[in-house]
Amino acid sequence: MEPFETIYEQYFPRVYSFIYRMCRDEDLAEELTQETFFQAFRSFPKYRGESELFTWLASIAKYTFFSYMRKNRRSGEDVDIELLADTLLDPENDPEEKMQRKETVGAIRRAISRIPEKYRDVVVLRLYAELPFSEVADALNISENSAKVIFHRAKKLLSEELKNEHIL
Repeated sequence: MEPFETIYEQYFPRVYSFIYRMCRDEDLAEELTQETFFQAFRSFPKYRGESELFTWLASIAKYTFFSYMRKNRRSGEDVDIELLADTLLDPENDPEEKMQRKETVGAIRRAISRIPEKYRDVVVLRLYAELPFSEVADALNISENSAKVIFHRAKKLLSEELKNEHIL
């Protein structure tokens, strides 16, 4: 129990931040972070150390988040994709810019929700958890090269989706 408490204390902020970046809701992020560590505690005897500990925890957090979204019938529209929107727009205090940014965030949410799950998983781990491709690969049980290819294809899919939304 004591070693797991150390893991909890060390990784809680990073796991919380990862989940918060997906949902942009402090209470929900706290709840899902607690659930992530509960699931990790239950599965800890099965952890073989083949991947970085945070990679393992991020994988559990991702599945916890998407499980919550499915159970509560929430779509990808509820996921805040501001990280991607920030790359498209430089938000300013101008109300018109804020409205355009809000529309862009909505379009990105819709685009993310429409891409296949295997692409969405790589995008989430790469952008939200800020994992290197090697750790994305470990988390998803694929090769590093596959993670890179899937991410590249996901970017193309997102680009096409955003063109359909008239964002790009």
